[in-house]
Amino acid sequence: MLPIITEILGKPEDATHATEMLSKLSGTNHQVYTGVSIVHAGKTHSFYDVTEVFFNPLTAEQIEFYITNFNPFDKAGAYGIQDWIGLVAVDKIIGSYTNVMGLPTEKLYKALVAF
Repeated sequence: MLPIITEILGKPEDATHATEMLSKLSGTNHQVYTGVSIVHAGKTHSFYDVTEVFFNPLTAEQIEFYITNFNPFDKAGAYGIQDWIGLVAVDKIIGSYTNVMGLPTEKLYKALVAF
């Protein structure tokens, strides 16, 4: 069994940092967590979602192409699953696609209806 490594990957500071992040994710799987709070009329409801993302191995050229041609600097983990890299890097996901994009809309809708 592989050891579990816990590291929070926020938004990259620059191209070097984005390269480091994508290199870490290359050929591995990771989990994307998103927390949501709904506040209305003095009531609060909070929940989270988690999605497991499996990355194919990436070449240095693929990583460089993505960083040069797309905008990884406003994305946690230095990638957007909806971008070109989602087609190249993501082998499969277990969970919500929209969670990886940044907001688990399926759970949000259910929470709003129940709220």
